Amino acid sequence: MSIKEYVSDDWTIKIDHDKCVGAGDCVDVCPSDVFVLVDGKSTAPNVDDCIECCACIGACPVEAIEHTSC
Repeated sequence: MSIKEYVSDDWTIKIDHDKCVGAGDCVDVCPSDVFVLVDGKSTAPNVDDCIECCACIGACPVEAIEHTSC
């Protein structure tokens, strides 16, 4: 399993790259521009900007995103 972890001081966003289909819904829905598609997979390089709205989780069509505070 290929789970990438993006860690801030307060929480962790995990993205399962085996599940991620690169739909980009997390990128589109995130109000803080936390997510970026790289090589067809979601990444969260701006995890420190996350406001914990958890919209990314609901938007992901394959449930590839986990957030420790949601």
